[in-house]
Amino acid sequence: MLDLVERTRIMFGLPEIKYCFFNTGLEMEATKRHVKEVADKYGVEITEYRPKKNIVQSTREHGIPFMSKIVSAAMETVQKKGLPFSIREEYDNAEDKAKIRQELRERYPKSEQGINFLCCCNRDGEPRPNIQLVIDSSKYLYEFMKENPCDFKISAKCCDYCKKQVAHKVQKDYEMIITGERRDEGGMRSVPKSEDANGTMCFSETSSGQFRLKPLYYVSDADKAWYKERYGIRYSDAYEVYGLKRTGCCGCSISSKAVEDLEKIRPYEPNVVKAAWNIFGDSYRYRQKYNDFRRMKQAEAKKGGQMSIEDIPGVMP
Repeated sequence: MLDLVERTRIMFGLPEIKYCFFNTGLEMEATKRHVKEVADKYGVEITEYRPKKNIVQSTREHGIPFMSKIVSAAMETVQKKGLPFSIREEYDNAEDKAKIRQELRERYPKSEQGINFLCCCNRDGEPRPNIQLVIDSSKYLYEFMKENPCDFKISAKCCDYCKKQVAHKVQKDYEMIITGERRDEGGMRSVPKSEDANGTMCFSETSSGQFRLKPLYYVSDADKAWYKERYGIRYSDAYEVYGLKRTGCCGCSISSKAVEDLEKIRPYEPNVVKAAWNIFGDSYRYRQKYNDFRRMKQAEAKKGGQMSIEDIPGVMP
């Protein structure tokens, strides 16, 4: 993105841009090296910012992510408010869904997100089994967590402390913010935000009156590969040498490929891998246990759905 922005800025004689690097406290040396190399190559200043609570402090205090930001935020509510998984059966068995939803609200105040998540409904008690905000969006996750209660704190607060709060503090004095999100990366980045109603997905005006530009939003993976070859762009060693497809927050347990990626990093930066396991290890292991559980359930369902020739009337004597 920086190459594209700098080419455009110089071509049109635009003012210099302030670039930022948010160091979470758990970063690969490859990433830190690349920041310096890019700054030197383009003759720009990239200011490093660190959070008040780094990744270690925030995860110790609040918990570690599991599965996704949505699951993590909802499970944080479930754990903090002491919501039993049995409320799901109460909701499922109730004839009057709206009534039981209201009863749950009164019984567990300030627990809306957790109740909706477990019961797969909205605040009015209407079933919503097929949206990302509920536990059934991950197959067999409810059954798994009910049978295998989580023994560590779950939270995505580390993202708030290490990225969002730092970014908001830096951005507040600027008219326009430029970020490198791409729709092809999927997840929440592909979901329209409320501010996008005031413009397009790549350019919009926020509620605070700032403008947000995402110049790469509609750039596909193929476009990105073409641009890299056309202009001789070199990514960080994390991509070029280690073989990672994405970096993001190093070791973040939201990624389904976190453990696989750490093994790619291990030969080059074993200390980073050790630190990631110390921070996120419980979540890695719990997710692996869930994956095994899901495969077992899928195999059982497949086996249960098969018919032998003896099951077909009139075929066997």
